[in-house]
Amino acid sequence: MKRCKKHRKRFDEINVIPFIDIMLVLLVMVLTTATFINQGIIPIELPTAKTTNKQDIQKEITIYINDMGKVFIDKQSIDLKQLEKRLSLISKEQIIILKSDKDSKFQDFVSVMEILKRLKHEQLYIVTKE
Repeated sequence: MKRCKKHRKRFDEINVIPFIDIMLVLLVMVLTTATFINQGIIPIELPTAKTTNKQDIQKEITIYINDMGKVFIDKQSIDLKQLEKRLSLISKEQIIILKSDKDSKFQDFVSVMEILKRLKHEQLYIVTKE
C-alpha cells in the first residue's frame, strides 16, 4: 500500500503559544510585585538601633558648567579649588547633579568629574536633553 504525499503531516514547527502564555503570566507577576515595592505597599517593619549615625543630607546639589567654562554650584559661581573644598565637606552619599552646556569644553567637564572621583562621590547624575 502506497500512501499519498498529500496526507502526510509534517512536524517542522513548534507550537509556541503555551510558552507565550507562561511568559505573559510571569511578566504580570513581576510587574505587579515591582509596583507594590515601588509604591511602598508591601508592609515591612524596620529594625531599630540604639545608636545611629544620622547625617544631614540635603535633597541634592547641582553643579553647572556653562558654555564659557564657568562652574556654578547651586547657581553660585565657584572655581575648581573652591568646588573641591566645598564637595569635600559634604557626605559621600549626597546626590550630585551635573549639568554641562553642550558648547562647553570637554576639559571643563572632565575637571569636575576628576574632583568628584578623587573625593569618591558616587551618587552622581548627569543631566541631558532628549
